[in-house]
Amino acid sequence: MQDIATEQDIKLLVDSFYERVNQDGVLGPIFNHVAQVNWEEHLPTMYLFWTQMLFRKPVYKGAPWPKHMVLPLTKQHFERWISLFSTTVDALFTGPKASEAKSAALSIADTFQTRFGIVNPHLFEHSSGNEARRPIPLKLTAKEDSQPS
Repeated sequence: MQDIATEQDIKLLVDSFYERVNQDGVLGPIFNHVAQVNWEEHLPTMYLFWTQMLFRKPVYKGAPWPKHMVLPLTKQHFERWISLFSTTVDALFTGPKASEAKSAALSIADTFQTRFGIVNPHLFEHSSGNEARRPIPLKLTAKEDSQPS
């Protein structure tokens, strides 16, 4: 297996991922019935998005949040999205760019969940290869010596 190296690899990843999404019982209805995604428009947009994310080419012109903020998404949807995306990457590619793609997807899901007000410490369990990127919970304690006297 090879790493993600070309725009053709991005197309393969995106097409394979959304094929899985369309067949999925959790995500398929959101994309096809609720959002009523026009796949002929959406897929080329996703090719540009992931090309920019992974190859740093400034080709994507868009704002993904407004399109997502109106959807009835739950913790389960984000967990399934990450699981399908990671599984798709792992089935097709291996290497630093493949790991970067999974990390980027995890970051996107985490950011969108936060914007939705969803607290989901288990999101990282639904991804693969991101153990090193798992956030370490902070334990905040008040120090007596730092309080003003």
